Amino acid sequence: MDDTYRAETIAITSGRPAPSADGALNPVISLNSTFHVGGPVGYGRYGNETWEALEVAIGSLEGGKTLVFSSGMAAISAVFSLLPVGSVVTASHEGYSGTMTLLKSLNDSGRIEVRFVDVAKTEDVLAALPGTSLLWLESPTNPCLHVADLPILIAAAKQCGSGVAVDNTFATPLVQKPLSLGADIVMHSVSKYLAGHSDLIMGSISTNDEALFSRISDARKLNGAIAGPFEAWLALRGLRTFPLRFERAQSNALELAKRLAAHQGIAQVYYPGLESDANHLRAKSFMKGFGAVLSFTVLGGSHEADRVCAASKLITNATSLGGVESLWERRRRWTLESASVPESLIRLSVGCENIEDLWSDIQQSLQHA
Repeated sequence: MDDTYRAETIAITSGRPAPSADGALNPVISLNSTFHVGGPVGYGRYGNETWEALEVAIGSLEGGKTLVFSSGMAAISAVFSLLPVGSVVTASHEGYSGTMTLLKSLNDSGRIEVRFVDVAKTEDVLAALPGTSLLWLESPTNPCLHVADLPILIAAAKQCGSGVAVDNTFATPLVQKPLSLGADIVMHSVSKYLAGHSDLIMGSISTNDEALFSRISDARKLNGAIAGPFEAWLALRGLRTFPLRFERAQSNALELAKRLAAHQGIAQVYYPGLESDANHLRAKSFMKGFGAVLSFTVLGGSHEADRVCAASKLITNATSLGGVESLWERRRRWTLESASVPESLIRLSVGCENIEDLWSDIQQSLQHA
């Protein structure tokens, strides 16, 4: 792949078979668990050509070698499994609930020590770094869209000898590329924007450290968290339109955030693309966009927020994000959600629908509250 190509071209062209007369344009769905002796794969848990095509494509976007996993949580678990007992992890006190729950469980069991910090408070993160084995950064955070100062924090962590992993699911490589800033690992829930159609579960890890890649590959082999070839093929097909989908969704998100911020029924909007947002200037300084997820709190409490979500006719009331369709939900309906998230906060994953249709649905839903 020519590394002079831009992301929109890479998403369409990478991970394809080499051209040949009457050769297929798309990779095959490889349904093999067993291979003849003498090749580099050896067994179906060690490799699959359909996975590999997707791994090449994601790696070309993120700028590092990539491994795909059966889920985002499988990818996250593989990273934490590499840490020796007693290691110190510094991580956000608020973020994806699966990561938060796993970290708390590992901390409570004594497997590792976790220092929970507000990643938007740079000085607090810097103060926690000494002795840290791994700095786990999620930015923007889920669901309150706090932005970590990645250039400063990654550089400081490396000076302290800490490894750095970044959950790039919300931002995607179209907005920021953590490996180019010095991070060791980039994680994706491939289920979300990269695949983009709410029809599969998958995760990925990217790195440009060969030794680390080998260790993560071994963790995947031994723990067995491998992706299915059908899912990998679907994810790669979805990836072809990822930049187009993301551009439309991100544009919609910014416009909706502006309209929500002016609505009398909204208490607060969380979206770094708004000039009034506390994270705006930081995000603007190194990010190439602001993403397609926004959150807002409605006046009142959890009951009012639930009524808003239930009243929608176009936006689907469901968990998850990153698909072509718009989804929203009250995040504190989940008992595992961070306690710092407001009870009336609604997270809205903005899709690719017509902006006026979305706004009309939001307005009539708000009227029900």
